Amino acid sequence: MKEKIIITCALTGAGPLSPNPNQPVSPKQIADSGLEAAEAGAAILHIHVRNPQTGAFSGNLELYEEVVERIREQNKEVILNLTTGLGSGFVPADPMLPDTAGVGTHIWTAEKRVAHIVKLKPEICTLDLVTAQVFEGVVISMEPVLIRMAELVRAVGVTPEIELFDSGDAVLAKHLIAKGALEGPGLYSFVMGLNFTMPASTETMAYMKSLLPPGATWQGFGIGRNQFPMALQSCLLGGQVRVGMEDNVYIARGEFAKSNAELVIKARRLVENIGPSIATSAEARQMLGLMAR
Repeated sequence: MKEKIIITCALTGAGPLSPNPNQPVSPKQIADSGLEAAEAGAAILHIHVRNPQTGAFSGNLELYEEVVERIREQNKEVILNLTTGLGSGFVPADPMLPDTAGVGTHIWTAEKRVAHIVKLKPEICTLDLVTAQVFEGVVISMEPVLIRMAELVRAVGVTPEIELFDSGDAVLAKHLIAKGALEGPGLYSFVMGLNFTMPASTETMAYMKSLLPPGATWQGFGIGRNQFPMALQSCLLGGQVRVGMEDNVYIARGEFAKSNAELVIKARRLVENIGPSIATSAEARQMLGLMAR
């Protein structure tokens, strides 16, 4: 267990919008929620954007620009981690005839998937290595696309956070490091408890940790009711912590969280109760080898 723990807050996500009325949707709501989470102790904010009218996920560059500008106007220290997960989803028009793309399909070029990263230059961006059934479709991550995305984001000084959804993703990560597409030992997230990917359990987390290159920095986080158990488990096994409304919108059984800050405060209390202190953004930069702003 580490002496200092970095808390990441994932503000809203790209999955179906939850029934929690407090989940942020508009750029202002997302930015305000992130600022509150940072004040509560999150050193890193993981950011998706949504269509303000429909609540659906969005890759709109202007929405990302507004969120980042609003956060940076008031907090220049918090570390920003922007997603690149969109642009890899295939939803067949008919599952029995999977050669025809249906509504919800979003297959983009590597350049489009990272355009907001190249423009806005956050400290971190995700690089999802997953190929799996997710949200009634299939997320597809092909090696040539991942290599090109990694090349583009590294060229502008952004650190990839490698998102792993299953054990084979860790094998792919080490393959990409060996090829020089990624720099080792790397920064990783284990996405745990999503349907048809790795289960949220102590055994799975310990196994995933064992697959990483020596010296890797990682966090394991749980979806839904697994959020806080996996946050503590990650801490106990030597990882960092992630919470937020992307992954879970409840503060307790049957009770909606009022804000992302409330989730961060609970995670902070749980971590501090077992010993570690919470890293500031400046300390997290040093721990992760990120440049000072």
